[in-house]
Amino acid sequence: MNAPNDTPVRDLLVVGAGLAGIYAMYRALEQGLDVVGVEAGDSVGGTWYWNRYPGARCDVESVDYSYSFDRELEKDWRWTERFATQPEIRAYLDHVADRYDLRRHFTFGRRVSAARFDEQASTWTATLDDGTEHRARFVMMATGCLSAPHRPDLPGIDDFAGTQLFTAQWPEEPVDLTGKRVGLIGTGSSGIQAAPLLAEQAQSLTVFQRSANYTVPARNRPLTEDEQREIQETYPERREASRYAPAGSLSTTHAQKATEVSPEERERAFEARWQEGGVLFAKTFPDQSSDLVANDYAREFAEAKIRGIVADPQVATDLIPTDHPIGTKRIVTDTGYYEMYNRDDVELVNLRRDPIEQVTTWGIKTADASYELDVLVFATGFDALTGALTSIDLRGARGAVLADEWAAGPTTYLGLGVAGFPNLITLNGPGSPSVLANMSTHTEQQVDWGMDLIAYCREHGIDQAEPRRDAAEKWTDHLGEVAEGTLFVKAASWYMGANIEGKKRTFMPYIGGFGNYRRLCDEARDTGYAGYVLTTRS
Repeated sequence: MNAPNDTPVRDLLVVGAGLAGIYAMYRALEQGLDVVGVEAGDSVGGTWYWNRYPGARCDVESVDYSYSFDRELEKDWRWTERFATQPEIRAYLDHVADRYDLRRHFTFGRRVSAARFDEQASTWTATLDDGTEHRARFVMMATGCLSAPHRPDLPGIDDFAGTQLFTAQWPEEPVDLTGKRVGLIGTGSSGIQAAPLLAEQAQSLTVFQRSANYTVPARNRPLTEDEQREIQETYPERREASRYAPAGSLSTTHAQKATEVSPEERERAFEARWQEGGVLFAKTFPDQSSDLVANDYAREFAEAKIRGIVADPQVATDLIPTDHPIGTKRIVTDTGYYEMYNRDDVELVNLRRDPIEQVTTWGIKTADASYELDVLVFATGFDALTGALTSIDLRGARGAVLADEWAAGPTTYLGLGVAGFPNLITLNGPGSPSVLANMSTHTEQQVDWGMDLIAYCREHGIDQAEPRRDAAEKWTDHLGEVAEGTLFVKAASWYMGANIEGKKRTFMPYIGGFGNYRRLCDEARDTGYAGYVLTTRS
């Protein structure tokens, strides 16, 4: 039921208890704010709470995908692998929440269904899915950029009599696929990570692929004692170098452009990155994402690798993307994905050639074949960057409705605020580097900037801080201009919203580099938030 009319007005409401929400709660308490948090899951973790599918793993090195705000926390936590699995990341976030006693400030198992801004009271009222209300001066949306799962609109999807599983909402309890005929729909990051493990467990695996993706071996491995010691010795310098780095973590490219070196040197550089493993293959050369000739060199190298791994020439051809330059859709990292197709019990169905006509009680019927299945696994992605926000009925000042404001594509100021929505701070969403940067480094920068804004308003008696519409439009135009200078706009990716039918296609993250972005945010803060209208009403 609704809260009484005397519901206290808090300083801050934090929505979400993932990587960003945990840190936001820590900073708010450190700053002495009266704060409350709301989280849909039954515990902290965010993305890493829900994405429990087999093979779920971060593609940023563990030592970097972690908080830097407390040196003692760094000293006390040991990552076991180069690229941490979901259980280890979730254990880390549990550890952080418990270490700083943050859980008691969150309400778990509840979603914010609506939030409205009262212009006279300069207060947000958020309504939860059980009717409970929270009131706060500021709201910080730590709802995540990949947290609104996309359920495909397939004919007959509800008729399937077997088990349906979604990688983005995998069950807590173990799933036994022994003796099961499994169908996997989707070959993005989640599908590619999960597929080899599903194949190991199941009687058979049929992969339904609409869009082929490039994937690079992760080369994951345990961290040695020597590496653990070096990590601790160099952590302060590593963190400092990451704070203004292009991707928010340590990475380098070749000193020369791919178009400037000999074929032999290019081959050596690509081979070194392939053997090193990980997403940095996409950044082997500095011109790889901006010059199609340079990109073609990388694409041809990767395609040769695929053909060298996959025994069936037709399957290899079907696994090679033809619709985007390499790296312009998020490049995936895998363990044994291409090798998996050499198994007799794994089949690839190319949906571009043989599309799904119907999901039936017994499986899937395509234009040319039928597949009897016991389990359907959907790795069909997310309504990325905007979906978690537009799914909430957010109503700001002067009748502004967020879903309407963003119908033609999201417009933000620095990715941190939206014109028409005073005292609303958005984290890791459209208009910021977001998924193009190390989310841990990015999260700390975003939260710190938002907390600085709140502190500035409290210090100067400001009741409402709302981004100027002209500043938001200028920033969003800049976002597009930077993206147009890259090859990323040539791909129908979820960066563009292309995976969601009816969603306006516009490149949503800031691709000018995390370091450049951070400097622009620093400038906006240090010049007194000139991009905001700051109002005193009381």
